[in-house]
Amino acid sequence: MIENTLQLLKNASYSLPLLDESKVNDILLSVADAIESNKESLLKANAADLARMDKDNPLYDRLLLTAERLEGIASDMRSVAALDNPVGKVISETIRPNGMKLTRVRVPFGVIGVIYEARPNVSFDVFSLCFKTRNACALKGGSDAYSSNCAIVELIHKVLEEKGVDPHAVELLPAGHEAAQELMRAVGMVDLLIPRGSSRLIQSVREQAQVPCIETGAGVCHTYFDSEGDLKKGADIIFNAKTRRVSVCNALDSLIIHKDRLSDLPELCIRMAARNVVIEADERSYSALDGKYPQELLVHATDESFGKEYLSYRMSIRTVDSFDEAVLHVRRYTSHHSECIVTENVEKARLFQQYTDAACVYVNVSTAFTDGGQFGLGAEIGISTQKLHARGPMALEEITTYKWLINGDGQTRQ
Repeated sequence: MIENTLQLLKNASYSLPLLDESKVNDILLSVADAIESNKESLLKANAADLARMDKDNPLYDRLLLTAERLEGIASDMRSVAALDNPVGKVISETIRPNGMKLTRVRVPFGVIGVIYEARPNVSFDVFSLCFKTRNACALKGGSDAYSSNCAIVELIHKVLEEKGVDPHAVELLPAGHEAAQELMRAVGMVDLLIPRGSSRLIQSVREQAQVPCIETGAGVCHTYFDSEGDLKKGADIIFNAKTRRVSVCNALDSLIIHKDRLSDLPELCIRMAARNVVIEADERSYSALDGKYPQELLVHATDESFGKEYLSYRMSIRTVDSFDEAVLHVRRYTSHHSECIVTENVEKARLFQQYTDAACVYVNVSTAFTDGGQFGLGAEIGISTQKLHARGPMALEEITTYKWLINGDGQTRQ
């Protein structure tokens, strides 16, 4: 059955490039309208998924859909419709001495498969970006969100059918492990595979996939509060990065603080107490917070406190003696996702951005901004933490490739 589904996707991928831009945008806008007019049925399906999950599970917030979140998803889809389409754009053009004309143009990959966990919004994001770039998409969501994903794909199929477009441009695969295995082995049927989720999921896909794969790594995100950091900026950035949404990959996991600013640590952290953020503090930062941060929320850090993606109201703190030590700590524990420095020293800011090997490196800005929508990309299909082909938020351009068009007048090679 999965093989048949993949064949239908492959067939659809050949017809999608024939759609004109106005048709594609009209369909995306129609899906956005359908999201808003079908909130009740989408939320009902989502409620069935939520009922099977413990509210204390860090994935619960990722799984949750609300009327407000659905409106945001519809808005993002309209934003994608308004963006320029990179497909067909000429990247370069040249004429060789023999008169042969070479043109390099952007084209779709063909069929893009995405393996993800309890995030039904991903289904809409992937469809909008893939459809805009004329890619067919195979959605392999987790069992936690299966009811939500079924309702989402059913809604998209209905719009595609009403508009006279092959509904097999997007397909939802079964939630079981077998479907993931077949997708990873679908050589010749799937042109690109993108895993989104836990480090365990990503590692599994990296090790087993036989089709080309782009990693969207886990986010172990640090913020370094430098000896020359602004206290108000630091408090705002730390609070926002940690508590805005703890279940997302750009949330703050570890605060690094210069020893000369330990006296400011209580003020940097106190707002998080209202959100019940548990702090795993090293010895020096523990002493600085002892008696000034709720005792029940303050624990001693262990070796396992660092290099960890928490995805919850929990974080670690490491004290360093110098800027260089902070850079080395980040270098040791980074997942190459998003890192930040809070400093008023321009040279330190420059060096931090130069020395830090991550997809997104911030100066005096919350890591919460690592997001395709916030970067002006409309939406994202994932955050790439690798260096091959794409890095950081991947949107329209990153899910296209290119081909060479060669035109001549009878030239032959000696």
